[in-house]
Amino acid sequence: MARPSTLLLAFLLSAGACAQQPDFDPSKLKGPAGGPANEVLVLGSSHLSQLPKRFDPAGLRPLLDRLAAWRPQAIAIEALSGPQCDVLRRYPLRYQDTITTYCPDPDPARATTGLDVPAATAEAHRLLAAWPAAPTAAQRRRLAAVFLAGGEQASAVVQWLRLPEAERRAGDGLDGALVEQLNRLQGQRDESILVGAQLAARLGHERVYPMDDHTADGPSADEKAAGAAISKAWDNPATKKRLAASAALEQHLDTAEGVLAMYRAANAPGETKLAFDSDFGAALEEPSPQRFGRNYLGYWETRNLRMAANIREVLGDRPGMRMLVIVGASHKGYLEAYLHQMHDVRIVDTGPLLR
Repeated sequence: MARPSTLLLAFLLSAGACAQQPDFDPSKLKGPAGGPANEVLVLGSSHLSQLPKRFDPAGLRPLLDRLAAWRPQAIAIEALSGPQCDVLRRYPLRYQDTITTYCPDPDPARATTGLDVPAATAEAHRLLAAWPAAPTAAQRRRLAAVFLAGGEQASAVVQWLRLPEAERRAGDGLDGALVEQLNRLQGQRDESILVGAQLAARLGHERVYPMDDHTADGPSADEKAAGAAISKAWDNPATKKRLAASAALEQHLDTAEGVLAMYRAANAPGETKLAFDSDFGAALEEPSPQRFGRNYLGYWETRNLRMAANIREVLGDRPGMRMLVIVGASHKGYLEAYLHQMHDVRIVDTGPLLR
């Protein structure tokens, strides 16, 4: 006969193995009872920089018209903030690849403004807190320079686009090299610019909000083995289906209707589940003894949680706002699910808007 302590241990172990639904679900406690909730529309996008040459940015006009008609009061983009890049630069052994890929160099603007990233971030907040209803061209050029010094390229482009073309010139912290940079950036094949910054300028916004997060980045203990294991997991029917669908859509990206069709497909019901089956769900079941797929999945979920937190922070500063979030399509379902847990956030369906 088993001793009582053995029986108790067996009970505790079996109870711990049983999945239990938490008894508290924030998404069931929506409010406020009075006043507007926050509305969030998450637009899943292909990364425009990765599209074939036949993609014509002019084809974005119907999409921009639809988004403008929804009239978001803030626009969040999949980009790293200047302050996060400033932190990552302090840990180059871990983040060097991330810095090179995602963090623009603020030093040229630092040289013209005298502001490092923390000082430029504080200066941008100070300027915007006292921003006039009708700023001068000099004020916009100054704010564009400050945004560049703070590592906020897309917001600098918003200020640049809000200037009359004749006023898009050097001065007020912008030298010739920075003017060249802004002219190049405004046409860059990047949804954060061609959709986010362009739309923000059209709607009279002063900035966009970078909400991406790469603090979970870091090299694997065995990069080669991890890459091989995850690539093998990705070789599945769902991946083949996604690739075939993308190839078919890419044949028509030289027309506005083809571009809109790409966005309709990226935001269609079931698309996130297909991405899961192809990518993250496959990684979840990846069988290597080192659990490489689980490492990758942990990174992915952490990144999305931190992105959602960055979005939530902006909503908390201005309760009752309508926010557009522009993000890579594979993030869309995760952000919607996480943000849905927030008490005063309502997720807006993209379907009617994209019809």
